[in-house]
Amino acid sequence: MKKFLIAAIFMTGSFVFAQNASFGITGGFNYGATGDYENFSMFTEDASQIVKGKEKAGFHAGLYGQFELAGIFIRPELLYTELNTDYKDFDYALKKIDAPVLVGVNVIGPLNIKAGPSFQYILKNELQNTSFEIGEVDKQVTVGYQLGVGLQFGRLGFDARYEGAFSENDAFGEMANDNNFRIDSRPSQFILSLAYEL
Repeated sequence: MKKFLIAAIFMTGSFVFAQNASFGITGGFNYGATGDYENFSMFTEDASQIVKGKEKAGFHAGLYGQFELAGIFIRPELLYTELNTDYKDFDYALKKIDAPVLVGVNVIGPLNIKAGPSFQYILKNELQNTSFEIGEVDKQVTVGYQLGVGLQFGRLGFDARYEGAFSENDAFGEMANDNNFRIDSRPSQFILSLAYEL
């Protein structure tokens, strides 16, 4: 059932705001990191090491719809996203589907502002450059938020956003010497996008 959540959200606006609808493609770059890496003993679960991830670049690409009424719009998007985070001894790679549903206002001229929830569905998470293994994330679907500004010039749009998390979404792994670890898979990132209205 969860797999259909994103599609349902994407379609909601089309029935409510169909009076002035547009659709297009969008893509761009992300720069950010997932949450903390924690190394702990399997017997005590007391964290012995907490490491903040180093930001790296990623990318996203997908589709959007925009439904406008009286200068206010709803913009659902359906995006494929890849993001990597450097944790000193290894990289943590995420492949996911993002579905932000943003409410925006046209401020003046081409300028708009927008914000709203961002749904994340994890397709794959893995460690790179290490022999450690990591399991599935605790929840495949989580909710964060996005906020940002945009510029619209005819069919071309430019967006700059920040994405944050409401809660953690841990993935657990096992190390040698009876030690375990966990990584918070929910990212904090800056997003730059280029959109083209079809």
